[in-house]
Amino acid sequence: MSSSSPTRVLVLNSGSSSLKYQLLDMRDSSRLAVGLVERIGEQTSRLKHTHVAADDTRERHGPIADHEAALKAVAEELARDGLGLDSPELAAIGHRVVHGGMFFTEPTLIDDSVLTEVERLVPVAPLHNPANLTGIRTAQGLRPDLPQVAVFDTAFHTTMPESAARYAIDPKIADRHRIRRYGFHGTSHAYVSRETARLLGKDPADVNVVVLHLGNGASASAVRGGRCVDTSMGLTPLEGLVMGTRSGDLDPAVIFHLERVGGMSTDEIDTLLNKRSGLFGLCGDNDMREIRRRVDEGDEQAQLAFDIYIHRLKKYIGAYYAVLGRVDAVAFTAGVGENAAPVREAAVAGLEGLGLAVDAGLNAVRGDGPRLISPADARVKVAVVPTDEELEIATQTYALVEKNSR
Repeated sequence: MSSSSPTRVLVLNSGSSSLKYQLLDMRDSSRLAVGLVERIGEQTSRLKHTHVAADDTRERHGPIADHEAALKAVAEELARDGLGLDSPELAAIGHRVVHGGMFFTEPTLIDDSVLTEVERLVPVAPLHNPANLTGIRTAQGLRPDLPQVAVFDTAFHTTMPESAARYAIDPKIADRHRIRRYGFHGTSHAYVSRETARLLGKDPADVNVVVLHLGNGASASAVRGGRCVDTSMGLTPLEGLVMGTRSGDLDPAVIFHLERVGGMSTDEIDTLLNKRSGLFGLCGDNDMREIRRRVDEGDEQAQLAFDIYIHRLKKYIGAYYAVLGRVDAVAFTAGVGENAAPVREAAVAGLEGLGLAVDAGLNAVRGDGPRLISPADARVKVAVVPTDEELEIATQTYALVEKNSR
């Protein structure tokens, strides 16, 4: 694009009853506005909007009927700050789409064929893709002339070899029903693996990283030379690490047992494993801060939940060390990974033989930027690298629009 071309990108992350957004200027990757609309479709809807440059935060309360009304309300707030959707400086709208299957391996300009394929993937992402589609169609209605780009959570993981992506079931059945390991949190894993290499002063192509995205949802990835070779989530975000409300890895026969012996329906089991398991199922809390408070007070149930969480995490670190063969760094990111020092300490405790350790003093320091928390002479660096999925989506969106304008 020329120097006079538009440089702003609006990033939209549409959930089933929420809409997160950020407006960025890609000349310097600065945030112009950020916000959240929550409880869409309820009488108690809320819009929280921040005009970053002015350090001004405003809230609206009251019913917002649907995503179209939510995006119109967002547009009004942006317009109040002189940042409206009709601005000639807006280059594109980037949309987070959770599931792109194997078809979408990179950011994609949205057209009817893209929407059709995203819709076909709804059965493997029933909670996410419908909301993503709603956000896209709403934005298209408001700015049909503007490039709209889909950035897929699964795209970063499409580089996994078949040996990592395939389940050991009949390939004909698997292919017919699109059953394979897709992985999620891809924009975070891509961003954090690249930033970890930068922190080490190396080219991403020369670095092997284990990325641990630990939030309410949690996933691990093994990244070799900037390419994902394995990740913990699978067909859906249920597989892998212990999470806030999801069980993670589970013997599949547990499901048959709950149905045959427990008399539970498929929907009841789905709810149990996705919404009433993980840390919440183990101790009644899915907030790591509260769990650690309870642990410090001697709560045995909270201690057990924490131990199970750490045990699973440690297993994945070891497994991905084996997959990669050589590990240059282990990077912690997302809400728990960035803020819970006890989790980081416990996750690498006992792994000194693999070259992993944390410096207690460095680990205890809170900070906003990427930082190393391992001893200076550690063979494998341990890092805290704040994720920035919105910036990653904006960067990929702008790069695609810029490329297509040449």
